[in-house]
Amino acid sequence: MENSVETRNVSRIFKSGKTERSTRVVKALDDVSISIRRGELFGLLGPNGAGKTTLIKILCTLLLPTSGSAYVRGHDVVKDAGHVRKIINMVTGGETPGYGILTVAENLWFFSQLYGIRGDIAKRRVTELLDTVGLSDESATRMNRLSSGMKQRMNVARGFINDPEVLFLDEPTLGLDVLSAKHIRGYIRNWVNKQPEKTVLLTTHYMAEADELCDRVGIIHEGRIVACDKPSSLKAMVRDRTVFQFNVAGSGDYERLKAVKGVVGLSWTHHIESDTSTLKVVLSDQAVASDIESALRASGSRILSVTTPEPTLEDVFIHLVGKGLE
Repeated sequence: MENSVETRNVSRIFKSGKTERSTRVVKALDDVSISIRRGELFGLLGPNGAGKTTLIKILCTLLLPTSGSAYVRGHDVVKDAGHVRKIINMVTGGETPGYGILTVAENLWFFSQLYGIRGDIAKRRVTELLDTVGLSDESATRMNRLSSGMKQRMNVARGFINDPEVLFLDEPTLGLDVLSAKHIRGYIRNWVNKQPEKTVLLTTHYMAEADELCDRVGIIHEGRIVACDKPSSLKAMVRDRTVFQFNVAGSGDYERLKAVKGVVGLSWTHHIESDTSTLKVVLSDQAVASDIESALRASGSRILSVTTPEPTLEDVFIHLVGKGLE
């Protein structure tokens, strides 16, 4: 199957500082090679700062790679940037999607004309997309009067206005309520299913979003791709490991638990409303769970419950890098 998006050993280095002595070098991408097939919905899963946005900006011709090469539909993103821009679109979560003094419909019309879409087609597409994202009743509302969630829904609609061959979605459901996010995810999935020639690259730090939407997922950490496969195959990586979830009263610094022999990785979240903490621990052997319980009790933690949930993509991330996505 033909590759729609491809990167070959792409690295990107950022430098800051005014003098040679004070220059700080940050390697945002480190030798990244991926191949995304035509008709595929590919997910890039990783925490904030992992390099997801940098990679998308390179593929969208907004940044130059420091080294390596990248291609969209066979076109080099550096040497043939003009052609690449004609066949793609990009949606970034949390960005301002247009001009505040224009209405929602006027903004979408404006963007349609930037792509040179014929008037009757543009009008129909604007109407359909407003209905899709649930903004038909707000079509005559100025954008600066929309809530942040509505602005993001309009932003998603803008991404589809030119019916791109390749769509880049960088945290597209950021700022959306649960129902709106679910609706948008369904539209994205259906868009690819109905048009097998289309391709989507989605970046996210939401495990459930990547699991639900993506045909394949690349896990990125500190600028490097550490794993890439179908979600089911990735989760199979930790089936021979044991995943335990401890619900504990209060909060604490649980980093010390990594020193317990047999702990592959762990993450924890404190829930302010209930003043409880959820610890997820990936172990090399089930017997290690009793050592974790002993260590928690010795530190004064009160264990409320212990469960062994089905493996998730976060468990895979913990297994690979030793900590959670957040």
